Amino acid sequence: MSAPKLKAPRGTFDVLGEQASVRAALEASARAILESAGYERIETPAFEATELFARGVGESTDIVRKEMFTFTDEAGRSLTLRPEGTAPVCRAYVEHGMHKRRQPVKLWYLSSFFRHERAQAGRYRQFWQVGAEALGSDDPALDAESIALLVELLQEVGVTGARLRLSSLGSAETRGEYRELLKAHLRANEGSLSEDVRSRIDLNPLRAFDSDHEATKRVMEGAPRLLEHLNDDDAEHFAQVRGLLDVADIAYEVDPTLVRGLDYYARTVFELTSDALGAQSGVGGGGRYDGLVEQLGGPPTPGVGWAAGVERMMLAGELQPAAITAVELFVAFEEPGSRRIAFGILAEARSAGLRARMELGGRSLKGQLGYANALGARYVAIVEAEATVLRDMEGGGQERIATDTVIHAVLRGLRTL
Repeated sequence: MSAPKLKAPRGTFDVLGEQASVRAALEASARAILESAGYERIETPAFEATELFARGVGESTDIVRKEMFTFTDEAGRSLTLRPEGTAPVCRAYVEHGMHKRRQPVKLWYLSSFFRHERAQAGRYRQFWQVGAEALGSDDPALDAESIALLVELLQEVGVTGARLRLSSLGSAETRGEYRELLKAHLRANEGSLSEDVRSRIDLNPLRAFDSDHEATKRVMEGAPRLLEHLNDDDAEHFAQVRGLLDVADIAYEVDPTLVRGLDYYARTVFELTSDALGAQSGVGGGGRYDGLVEQLGGPPTPGVGWAAGVERMMLAGELQPAAITAVELFVAFEEPGSRRIAFGILAEARSAGLRARMELGGRSLKGQLGYANALGARYVAIVEAEATVLRDMEGGGQERIATDTVIHAVLRGLRTL
């Protein structure tokens, strides 16, 4: 009896063939856009101390309360597979003394993340994100640049129907005063709220704006708006961000109900959605997190950044697979005794910088020629005992030449194209 087939765990997936090629094209676009703007690549560990996310992301968030994959190692330490990228980047900023570098420090990543949530189209328990973080400046122009880079990336990968929503959560002091107003509104309407919102009135009342519960949504229509309670500095910062986006001709919608699901956000917050994704329309978003580095033990350091889902961009975008690199030489042979000679030609071809392949599947000579044709091979070297037949698959001609001159002949032929 055969062993039962094994499948990837629920909410995970394999990246195959053409999908890998599309992802490579997306990564190339992200690298070109972000590195041209001065962002350096960073990669953080797949798992971190659980405390990093409890302190940084916030114990009242859905991520920390419900969605993290947490385990205890053999030394008894609590570790968590990273559910998001900003807190790890800020931890690395502190740990490696990046505050001593010229500010702002600009970093970008393309990494896998993990959340225990219901799997659905474009949302998985293991997923990938492109992210960009800029630390060390509270200049509104940094907010505007960050947003502009995400908009440019989505345009580059062909995301259709994209809309930018924009708001401000104000400073911690402003938000603290506003929270009391909002909590009073929620308490006055507590009987109409969902159980989840009721349970978080004291911990995180702003999350009520994200509720899909119909009665809760009606309550929130009459809730006070944080944008109406910004202090002068926060209002001026937000006005400057909007003005710079106007200069860059980036369309946006000010949405006073926009909140982000992580506790570290302050001042500017934004989200990009795509009509191509239906109800679950979010593609990427982010905002300013001026207190996060200090929460993690570093010096007071402003920061702003975003993350965009790779799978979400692939669903909403029109990226084509990266062009397949053409094979310049395919080495074929008919007699098993010619394998050693063929392998020597293959090694010499690759040393010369040629994109070369060799028969490895036990095909007949006819099958090998068909395979070479399917690969788009420019030349095929058919190895014989005393010489080699070099066939021009594009021009149709062929010649029988000394085996030790094959690579020279291919290089000469390619130079004449």
